[in-house]
Amino acid sequence: MLPIVLANPTVGLAGAGDALARRAGLLADAGIEPVQVVLGEPLPSVRILFVAGLDRAESEQLAASARSSGILVNVEDVPELCDFHVPAIIRRGDLMLTASTGGHAPGLARRLREWLADRFGPEWSSHMTDIGKARAGWRAEGLAPDEVSRRTRNFVAEKGWLQ
Repeated sequence: MLPIVLANPTVGLAGAGDALARRAGLLADAGIEPVQVVLGEPLPSVRILFVAGLDRAESEQLAASARSSGILVNVEDVPELCDFHVPAIIRRGDLMLTASTGGHAPGLARRLREWLADRFGPEWSSHMTDIGKARAGWRAEGLAPDEVSRRTRNFVAEKGWLQ
C-alpha cells in the first residue's frame, strides 16, 4: 500500500442508488466535483474513476474501459476490480487522519476511524489554523525546515494537544 494525497485530481463517478450517493458525499467532503460517467458512453478525461451501485457486469465493463485508458479505478465493495482502496477518513479542517486495512477488514478500519474521531475532535480545525500560522511565521523568518519541524513539535507539546 502507498498512502498518497492528490491535490485537485480529475475524478469520474459512475453508479446508481445509495452507493453512488455515498461516493458522491465522499468526494464532496474532499472538495471534489466529479465528472459524471455514463455506462456505454465514451469515458471523459479523468485520472480516477469511482464506480458504485452497479451490477458486476457493468462494473467490470467500466473498470476494463477505464484501465485501457490509463484511469485508476475503485469499484465499491469489489476489491478484485480495484486499483486502489479508500481508507476510513476523519477530517478536521486541513487535518486528515486515515485508517486502512488494504480492503481486508473494513470493519476494523471503521472502528479505528471511530477511535481516532473520539481523540481528535472538532477543535482540531482551529488547532490546524494555529499551527499553520505559526509555521508560516517561522518559514518567513527563514528558518531551516528541520528547525520549523522542531518548533512545530514543541508548539503542539506546549499546548498539550496530544496528551
